[in-house]
Amino acid sequence: MWTILKKNSLLLWDLMDPIYFRITRLDYVPDDFGERTIMRVRLTKYKGRSITLSDGTVIHKNDCLLKIHLHNIKILKQIQNYDSDVRKAYIIYKSVQDSLPAIAHYIQGKQYSDKIKGLIGISVLNKGAKLGFESFTIQNRFYKLFKQVAFFSIHLLSSKKCSITVPEPKYLFMSKEVLLNRYLGNL
Repeated sequence: MWTILKKNSLLLWDLMDPIYFRITRLDYVPDDFGERTIMRVRLTKYKGRSITLSDGTVIHKNDCLLKIHLHNIKILKQIQNYDSDVRKAYIIYKSVQDSLPAIAHYIQGKQYSDKIKGLIGISVLNKGAKLGFESFTIQNRFYKLFKQVAFFSIHLLSSKKCSITVPEPKYLFMSKEVLLNRYLGNL
Protein backbone atom coordinates (compact mmCIF):
# COMPACT_ATOMS: atom_id res chain seq x y z
CA MET A 1 0.00 0.00 0.00
CA TRP A 2 2.74 2.49 1.00
CA THR A 3 4.72 1.70 -2.17
CA ILE A 4 1.71 2.35 -4.42
CA LEU A 5 0.98 5.62 -2.63
CA LYS A 6 4.61 6.71 -3.03
CA LYS A 7 4.66 5.85 -6.75
CA ASN A 8 1.43 7.79 -7.36
CA SER A 9 2.73 10.74 -5.34
CA LEU A 10 5.95 10.77 -7.38
CA LEU A 11 3.92 10.70 -10.59
CA LEU A 12 1.77 13.62 -9.43
CA TRP A 13 4.84 15.57 -8.27
CA ASP A 14 6.51 14.97 -11.63
CA LEU A 15 3.46 16.41 -13.37
CA MET A 16 3.32 19.45 -11.06
CA ASP A 17 7.06 20.21 -11.14
CA PRO A 18 7.03 22.31 -14.35
CA ILE A 19 4.41 24.58 -12.77
CA TYR A 20 6.52 24.94 -9.60
CA PHE A 21 9.56 25.65 -11.80
CA ARG A 22 7.82 28.56 -13.53
CA ILE A 23 6.20 30.03 -10.42
CA THR A 24 9.49 30.09 -8.52
CA ARG A 25 11.41 31.62 -11.47
CA LEU A 26 14.07 28.92 -11.32
CA ASP A 27 16.73 28.36 -13.94
CA TYR A 28 18.42 25.09 -14.86
CA VAL A 29 22.18 24.83 -14.53
CA PRO A 30 23.72 22.92 -17.45
CA ASP A 31 26.89 20.86 -17.10
CA ASP A 32 29.79 20.87 -19.60
CA PHE A 33 27.78 18.68 -21.96
CA GLY A 34 24.64 20.84 -21.86
CA GLU A 35 22.76 18.36 -19.66
CA ARG A 36 20.72 19.67 -16.72
CA THR A 37 22.36 19.16 -13.35
CA ILE A 38 20.53 18.22 -10.16
CA MET A 39 20.51 21.93 -9.20
CA ARG A 40 18.15 24.68 -10.16
CA VAL A 41 18.87 28.27 -9.16
CA ARG A 42 17.58 31.79 -8.97
CA LEU A 43 18.91 35.14 -7.87
CA THR A 44 17.65 36.27 -4.47
CA LYS A 45 18.20 38.93 -1.85
CA TYR A 46 19.07 37.53 1.58
CA LYS A 47 16.52 38.42 4.27
CA GLY A 48 18.03 36.91 7.42
CA ARG A 49 20.45 38.10 10.10
CA SER A 50 24.06 38.85 9.17
CA ILE A 51 26.22 35.75 8.78
CA THR A 52 30.01 35.57 8.78
CA LEU A 53 31.45 32.65 6.83
CA SER A 54 34.73 30.97 7.72
CA ASP A 55 36.59 32.68 4.84
CA GLY A 56 35.60 36.09 6.24
CA THR A 57 32.75 36.78 3.80
CA VAL A 58 29.91 38.56 5.59
CA ILE A 59 26.40 38.12 4.25
CA HIS A 60 24.12 41.01 5.19
CA LYS A 61 20.40 41.54 4.72
CA ASN A 62 19.64 42.35 1.05
CA ASP A 63 22.95 40.96 -0.25
CA CYS A 64 22.63 39.24 -3.62
CA LEU A 65 22.94 35.45 -3.44
CA LEU A 66 22.31 32.60 -5.84
CA LYS A 67 19.66 30.42 -4.23
CA ILE A 68 20.14 26.75 -5.00
CA HIS A 69 17.32 24.24 -5.16
CA LEU A 70 17.81 20.53 -5.49
CA HIS A 71 15.64 19.10 -8.25
CA ASN A 72 13.86 16.93 -5.69
CA ILE A 73 11.72 14.86 -8.02
CA LYS A 74 14.79 13.96 -10.07
CA ILE A 75 16.62 12.90 -6.91
CA LEU A 76 13.65 10.95 -5.57
CA LYS A 77 13.47 9.02 -8.83
CA GLN A 78 17.20 8.24 -8.61
CA ILE A 79 17.06 6.91 -5.05
CA GLN A 80 13.64 5.24 -4.97
CA ASN A 81 14.99 1.73 -5.59
CA TYR A 82 17.64 1.83 -2.86
CA ASP A 83 16.96 0.57 0.67
CA SER A 84 20.16 1.85 2.23
CA ASP A 85 20.01 5.39 3.63
CA VAL A 86 23.81 5.51 3.28
CA ARG A 87 23.56 4.72 -0.43
CA LYS A 88 20.82 7.33 -0.90
CA ALA A 89 22.93 9.95 0.91
CA TYR A 90 25.93 9.10 -1.27
CA ILE A 91 23.91 9.50 -4.48
CA ILE A 92 22.64 12.91 -3.35
CA TYR A 93 26.11 13.99 -2.16
CA LYS A 94 27.72 12.94 -5.45
CA SER A 95 25.00 14.67 -7.50
CA VAL A 96 25.50 17.93 -5.60
CA GLN A 97 29.29 17.63 -5.85
CA ASP A 98 29.06 17.07 -9.61
CA SER A 99 26.78 20.13 -9.98
CA LEU A 100 29.00 22.65 -8.18
CA PRO A 101 31.50 23.22 -11.04
CA ALA A 102 28.54 23.94 -13.33
CA ILE A 103 27.17 26.45 -10.80
CA ALA A 104 30.59 28.15 -10.68
CA HIS A 105 30.58 28.43 -14.50
CA TYR A 106 26.96 29.62 -14.39
CA ILE A 107 27.86 32.47 -12.01
CA GLN A 108 30.92 33.45 -14.04
CA GLY A 109 28.81 33.63 -17.18
CA LYS A 110 26.28 36.09 -15.77
CA GLN A 111 26.61 39.85 -16.26
CA TYR A 112 25.76 40.41 -12.59
CA SER A 113 28.44 37.97 -11.38
CA ASP A 114 30.29 40.67 -9.43
CA LYS A 115 27.16 41.37 -7.33
CA ILE A 116 26.69 37.76 -6.17
CA LYS A 117 28.27 37.13 -2.77
CA GLY A 118 27.65 33.39 -2.68
CA LEU A 119 25.23 30.51 -2.60
CA ILE A 120 22.35 29.92 -0.22
CA GLY A 121 20.16 26.89 0.18
CA ILE A 122 17.88 25.41 2.79
CA SER A 123 18.05 21.73 3.45
CA VAL A 124 17.58 18.98 6.01
CA LEU A 125 20.65 17.41 4.37
CA ASN A 126 23.06 19.82 5.99
CA LYS A 127 26.24 17.80 6.23
CA GLY A 128 27.77 19.65 3.27
CA ALA A 129 30.95 20.92 4.93
CA LYS A 130 33.09 18.60 2.82
CA LEU A 131 31.63 20.26 -0.25
CA GLY A 132 32.36 23.77 1.06
CA PHE A 133 28.97 24.65 2.52
CA GLU A 134 28.54 26.04 6.00
CA SER A 135 25.41 25.28 8.01
CA PHE A 136 23.51 27.87 10.07
CA THR A 137 20.36 27.61 12.15
CA ILE A 138 17.23 29.32 10.82
CA GLN A 139 16.40 31.84 13.55
CA ASN A 140 12.83 32.67 12.55
CA ARG A 141 10.69 29.96 14.19
CA PHE A 142 7.77 30.43 11.78
CA TYR A 143 9.98 30.19 8.70
CA LYS A 144 11.72 27.13 10.14
CA LEU A 145 8.35 25.48 10.77
CA PHE A 146 7.19 26.40 7.27
CA LYS A 147 10.31 24.76 5.81
CA GLN A 148 9.85 21.64 7.98
CA VAL A 149 6.32 21.26 6.66
CA ALA A 150 7.58 21.78 3.09
CA PHE A 151 10.28 19.12 3.54
CA PHE A 152 7.84 16.65 5.08
CA SER A 153 6.62 15.31 1.72
CA ILE A 154 10.21 14.87 0.49
CA HIS A 155 11.06 13.04 3.71
CA LEU A 156 8.06 10.72 3.37
CA LEU A 157 8.77 9.93 -0.26
CA SER A 158 12.44 9.22 0.36
CA SER A 159 11.84 6.91 3.35
CA LYS A 160 11.03 3.22 3.18
CA LYS A 161 8.76 3.49 6.23
CA CYS A 162 6.14 6.10 6.99
CA SER A 163 7.84 8.39 9.52
CA ILE A 164 6.61 11.73 10.85
CA THR A 165 10.01 12.83 12.19
CA VAL A 166 11.66 15.38 9.91
CA PRO A 167 15.17 16.66 10.63
CA GLU A 168 15.59 20.37 11.32
CA PRO A 169 16.13 22.43 8.15
CA LYS A 170 19.18 24.70 8.10
CA TYR A 171 20.60 27.41 5.91
CA LEU A 172 23.55 26.31 3.80
CA PHE A 173 25.94 29.03 2.63
CA MET A 174 29.02 29.05 0.45
CA SER A 175 30.87 32.20 -0.52
CA LYS A 176 31.47 32.85 -4.20
CA GLU A 177 35.22 32.81 -3.57
CA VAL A 178 35.11 29.36 -1.96
CA LEU A 179 32.94 28.08 -4.82
CA LEU A 180 35.24 29.42 -7.54
CA ASN A 181 38.47 28.39 -5.79
CA ARG A 182 37.24 24.93 -4.98
CA TYR A 183 35.40 24.07 -8.16
CA LEU A 184 37.23 26.11 -10.80
CA GLY A 185 40.62 26.50 -9.14
CA ASN A 186 40.81 30.19 -9.97
CA LEU A 187 39.54 33.58 -9.02
